Amino acid sequence: MKKIIRYSIAALACMTMLVSCDLDLVPNSSIAYEEGGVLIQTQSNLNSLENGLLSSFRARQNGRYVEAAEFQFDYYNATIDYGNNYGAIHKTDYNFTSGDYDVEAMWADNYGSIKNYNIFIAASENVDESLKANVDVVKGEAYFFRAWSYLQLARHFGKQYSSSASTDLCVPLVLVYDQAEQPARATVAEVYAQIKSDLDQAASLLAGVKGAVRSKKPTIDAVNALYARYFLDIADYANAASYAHKVIDGGTYKLAATAADMAKEYVNDNGTEAIMQLAISLTEFTGNTLNNWTLCQSDANHGEAFRSYYIPTQTLIDSYEPGDLRLEAWFNNTTAVMLAGSYYNVDKPDFYTFTKFWGNPDLTSTPIRNGRNAPKPFKISEMYLIAAEAELAAGNTAAAKADLNAIQAARGASLTDATTATVRNEWYKETVGEGQRKFCLKRWGIGFSGRAMQPGAANVLQQGDVFNAKVFDANSQYFQWPVPAYEMKINKNLVQNPGYDSL
Repeated sequence: MKKIIRYSIAALACMTMLVSCDLDLVPNSSIAYEEGGVLIQTQSNLNSLENGLLSSFRARQNGRYVEAAEFQFDYYNATIDYGNNYGAIHKTDYNFTSGDYDVEAMWADNYGSIKNYNIFIAASENVDESLKANVDVVKGEAYFFRAWSYLQLARHFGKQYSSSASTDLCVPLVLVYDQAEQPARATVAEVYAQIKSDLDQAASLLAGVKGAVRSKKPTIDAVNALYARYFLDIADYANAASYAHKVIDGGTYKLAATAADMAKEYVNDNGTEAIMQLAISLTEFTGNTLNNWTLCQSDANHGEAFRSYYIPTQTLIDSYEPGDLRLEAWFNNTTAVMLAGSYYNVDKPDFYTFTKFWGNPDLTSTPIRNGRNAPKPFKISEMYLIAAEAELAAGNTAAAKADLNAIQAARGASLTDATTATVRNEWYKETVGEGQRKFCLKRWGIGFSGRAMQPGAANVLQQGDVFNAKVFDANSQYFQWPVPAYEMKINKNLVQNPGYDSL
């Protein structure tokens, strides 16, 4: 019996509108897709559906999908004006439950995107021969996006890949859209095996799509970058380094090595580091900004002023040497800050705010920057970090030192030997604000102790053990987020993660 797959494309259409394209052939209401039927009928129709897939992927970048994990760990302190934004996840105490909004968003929104990828993959099996070559490329993109989504879900809801991966629970594997299905959780090993299978498909179908700086679509370089992440997660260090170097050694992407280059990359979205940089414009953006660090206002006396919900810890500031380009480009102690009704950084530097994503001036219609920058899912700096960590773990210290030094030299930092401490410190400094800290600590099997406050900000920060003195154990239950309460309610086949059963 044929399975009739009915789905609402309203969300897909809404997300598609974020990408410049001809949307005339994208339905505005529910459509019926019969398995084995023809959904992809013309090149224009294919273009619109591809833009929908790209929009589904872009909608999962930046905003809460990065910030929630960032604020959970040891980079930032909450200000007294933070209004409990990400409060439960920042404190990770009894307030952090399976009903957390950001936990639900990470789960449900990724599965919403996976639905779109699944439908396209199924529909791509029945197309006119004249469209097959072009459909196969988009199919490769869908496999790539699905692999990325499952890696995100695994990293947030499953345990770290280990010798117990074949029994540790991860997330449900949904490869065919069926609204009535109530899938149980697959194991960590099964989910990672599916990620590898999807990457293999993407690598085959996108083999001829050459990498380019700031590519708006997946390329073979992006596939290799995601392979590198995957292999690092499963501790296959030889392949992690190999795939990272496939991207590095191509020579297409260059680390920013001057203040001007850093501004091009991190302010103007016109740099040389991005393996992918997704489409964005003044009128077409993700809607998920990173302004919890850089929320701004303006008045006649002070001009632009920050009203940050979170500011960097003193530990983070101290990790950079004087002259490190990252300290100069990503942190600010000269622009006015208004907190609790008072202004700081006006006559003298009081404390640093975090401005890595202050915003591209071309993406605001006012003089006030709004925290919007083009999403960059993969950058060459991460490839150097993956290569250095993997090479060091495999015992190739010379290669690890070369890759570590490449980042340090470009950023104006002192060159060091490659040790566990120096490689981890470079991850800490380089990927701040990018949502990587959770995955790093989880992969390394370590926690943290304390969020040291900047002394000049003591009067404007939240106080207490769950804030500045937070201790996060290496075996903390909070490395695994809870299965959302709503999902547990509607799907009786799901099992909750340890430590959340009573919540």
